[in-house]
Amino acid sequence: MKYVIVTPGGTVKYDIPLMKVQNYTLDDIFEKRLLLLIPFYIFSHEKNFPEYNSNEQKLVKLKSEYRYILERLDELEQQGVIGAFDKRTIIELSSDVIKEIAQKYGNVQKGVGDMMSGALIETEARKILNQGISETKRNAALNMLKRGKLTVQEIAEDLGLSVAEVEQLARLQSV
Repeated sequence: MKYVIVTPGGTVKYDIPLMKVQNYTLDDIFEKRLLLLIPFYIFSHEKNFPEYNSNEQKLVKLKSEYRYILERLDELEQQGVIGAFDKRTIIELSSDVIKEIAQKYGNVQKGVGDMMSGALIETEARKILNQGISETKRNAALNMLKRGKLTVQEIAEDLGLSVAEVEQLARLQSV
């Protein structure tokens, strides 16, 4: 694609490379590690939504394609190619896209959308990430308590902790 800018001093042309998601198969996306295209892959099926919505066999085929995506993402995570957070982000974005573009097609949204949402069940990696966030909040609360400029209530509000949690940290700090 060419991008042309016309100014009083002349014309400037830029060549802009474009990617058309529809030109990539799932195998291409995984082989070339273009995983960010996965949420947009559903657009290649959008014109067939009316058919998928009314034909159970075709919907089953679409669902199997998305099951394949989830399996491949699981494999990449197990191989250490992507992390749990990246995998979850791809799945969440895919789920969001499906919800948006399949609004008029209840069977498609329920079949594929529910499958992608089901993949978002709390995982061990997500728990570890949340523990890391909790640890960060705990350390921040301890630092704030050391400075002594905020009340326990203010620290709790600022960090999204309960007053009891901050009070417990204050007691531990004084020991």
